[in-house]
Amino acid sequence: MRFDEAYSGKVFIASQNDYDKADVVLYGMPMDWTVSFRPGSRFGPNRIREVSIGLEEYSPYLDRELTDINVFDAGDIPLPFGNPEKSLKLIKDYVSTLTKDRKLPFGLGGEHLVTLPVVEAIYDKTKDLTLIHIDAHTDLRDDYEGEVYSHSTPVKKICELIGPENVYSFGIRSGMKEEFIYAKTSGMHLYKYHVIEPLKQVLPTLSGKNVYVTIDIDVLDPASAPGTGTQEVGGITSNELLAAIHAIAGSKVNVVGCDLVEVSPPYDNSDQTAIAASKFVREMLLGFTK
Repeated sequence: MRFDEAYSGKVFIASQNDYDKADVVLYGMPMDWTVSFRPGSRFGPNRIREVSIGLEEYSPYLDRELTDINVFDAGDIPLPFGNPEKSLKLIKDYVSTLTKDRKLPFGLGGEHLVTLPVVEAIYDKTKDLTLIHIDAHTDLRDDYEGEVYSHSTPVKKICELIGPENVYSFGIRSGMKEEFIYAKTSGMHLYKYHVIEPLKQVLPTLSGKNVYVTIDIDVLDPASAPGTGTQEVGGITSNELLAAIHAIAGSKVNVVGCDLVEVSPPYDNSDQTAIAASKFVREMLLGFTK
């Protein structure tokens, strides 16, 4: 299924045209309806596709190339502007179709709230689910100025859905004091500032588990990713994020879905952020598709 009405004709490099034969389906979630600072991430999915033409299909890190797997790029889900609840329902309905058809869902955001309905759809299929969350922000608020559906709330809602003990957050360096207290007292696993070292320690304990991976591009330092809505200084490098992706790929976890969110092209005229994101997408495609 391809979203022809909203589809620009651009696809991620080496994507194939046969949905039925696809191992993984790439789809965009162009939503930034609830951002609290700078909108623009709704343009992220398509720009990541556009700049992917500059990539090689081969990964020297993984010794695989995109032609080794079947990737179908469905385009962007047509979401109703300014209507978060309906948008979330449309995303969940689409991902439910992918899980029913035994496709690996790979989402491009969009604001981080879009992760919530994807996890809900996957959790409906399998109750054994763990979240690996790589981000600068906790995303553990109950609401943002009274709005429960906010880019500041998805991880808290996922904790309530799958159990906080099944949620692992890495690279966190921003959030309200109450969010850090919740993380400490609820049983979830939150690792401040760093990603690769705590991740390497955690992955063996998750061996054999079904894992959903969500990466917010703002985990990178703004020097590496200026094109995002809520920058936080003190972040990791692009090399460290690649190492984290490869650590997950080389582990014995079962990745059942993933996304990369919060790329906002209007704030990066050089496309530095989108270009980095496209490489991360390539490595995730090759590393998470067995």
